[in-house]
Amino acid sequence: MPFKRGALARVLPFALFIAFIAVDECARLLAAQGWINLSQTSLYYLYPLKTIAVAALLYRYLRDYTELSLRDLAVGRHTLISCALGLLTFVLWISMDWTLGAGAEPQGFNPNLITDQPTRIVLTLFRVAGAVLVVPLMEELFWRSFLLRYLIDANFESVPIGRFSWASFLVTVLLFGLEHHFILAGMVAGAIYSMILYKTRSIAQCVLAHAVTNLALAGYVLYTGRWHFW
Repeated sequence: MPFKRGALARVLPFALFIAFIAVDECARLLAAQGWINLSQTSLYYLYPLKTIAVAALLYRYLRDYTELSLRDLAVGRHTLISCALGLLTFVLWISMDWTLGAGAEPQGFNPNLITDQPTRIVLTLFRVAGAVLVVPLMEELFWRSFLLRYLIDANFESVPIGRFSWASFLVTVLLFGLEHHFILAGMVAGAIYSMILYKTRSIAQCVLAHAVTNLALAGYVLYTGRWHFW
């Protein structure tokens, strides 16, 4: 069924990404309870596996992403707006690094804990590549292409890209925030990326803005050592 394949193509990479996060969180919980032994860097090696696995799924379904057009980036005014809003999102993100309730600050990825230099470089490159190339594509296809439209009509592929409804906008913003440790920052980012979609009618522009945010954040983290952002 076309609908089922279309949904699978956009949901499965995201679901796999979340599954890796769940494995990571469960392993940390078990270690905290003393049931397993983990070094400070043991779970760092999950990220390359997650990046490769999600990228492979995205490549597998690449032809299904008909809404993803690089030609959209040739609209200079829209591209400049997307880049500017991507940078604004980065600034807001590092200014809103608050966790709610009793949530602890995330440990993040600290490459300085890796003693072997080649391993440190490879894992850091995977971290940057995953954040800039894989995550924006995977997340925008799920949140802005699939869920935002699915909440309007279950036959989501019949809904034009960028169609607005308050319900789909608010639910998606809330859930996008809950996906992240910094929930309020995530909600603000989700709102901005959705506004880009409504303005440009382009998933590619959303991916670009998201990638700019993550690239700026990667540079900031590596420069300042504020590893909890990773």
